[in-house]
Amino acid sequence: MDPVAEATEIHRITAAYEFPWDFTRALELALYRTYAVPSIGRLLAETAELTDRAQKRYDDTSLLLDTVVEHGFASERGRTAIRRINQMHRSYDISNDDMRYVLCTFVVMPKRWIDAYAWRRLSRHETVAAAVHYRTLGRHMGIKDIPESYEDFEAHLDGYEKANFHWDERARTVSDSTLDLMTSWYPRPLAPVLRGATLALLDEPLLRAFRYDPPSALTRTLVRRAVRARGRVVRLLPPRRAPHFARQNWEIKSYPDGYRVADLGTHPVPGVRGCPVRHISDSAGRLVE
Repeated sequence: MDPVAEATEIHRITAAYEFPWDFTRALELALYRTYAVPSIGRLLAETAELTDRAQKRYDDTSLLLDTVVEHGFASERGRTAIRRINQMHRSYDISNDDMRYVLCTFVVMPKRWIDAYAWRRLSRHETVAAAVHYRTLGRHMGIKDIPESYEDFEAHLDGYEKANFHWDERARTVSDSTLDLMTSWYPRPLAPVLRGATLALLDEPLLRAFRYDPPSALTRTLVRRAVRARGRVVRLLPPRRAPHFARQNWEIKSYPDGYRVADLGTHPVPGVRGCPVRHISDSAGRLVE
């Protein structure tokens, strides 16, 4: 398969057949780390989506992104998902720099996670396909000056984080709320252990930005070895014969009776709890002005 011409199909196989659990965890951490950029963390705090309605925001984000992976950019569902993403973003004054950085996390963090913890490393074919898939998504979202290659995405992410990771009290509130959400999926007595385990998976710049006490070296070692051990076990399992998409994840809890893609996400009222900005979009939801 051609990693450029068939990028989304290759990425679908990678995410839904080869590494569904790892992609879920990696994208969770990818979105989580964006809060350490104060302009992003503050906006999320102002909208209250990740403090008052964290589960629904988690579900909607996962489902919208994965709809494009499952059905493709040209499908009706894929176009509807992109339109919904753009409608939400247009309601707030989000800089192109921040939008591009978030896009970079979708490309870079899954590779870093999979190479460190999964049952095998990503192939070059898969890496190129992921970069092309998200470049396409970025173009549909009207993002300008998108990196060309995986290496460009990675360099941009590292540089942006070095320049922009800073402490912000409201961003820390969003971070705490997200950690609470993740621990809420398991029995309550396990919450402190799970919170500590999650922090053990975070890198030092992220911990410093949120002013979390760093986990002990022993905790960090034990947690990371445990996740790697899971990958070694998965390596022994037979190949997956059916795809597993985000809509099938048990962490998705807001829609027990199903959902319509067009209803996902928020429907912000201009001028309320944010800084609205008007744009014009085409029928696929792409920004054209």
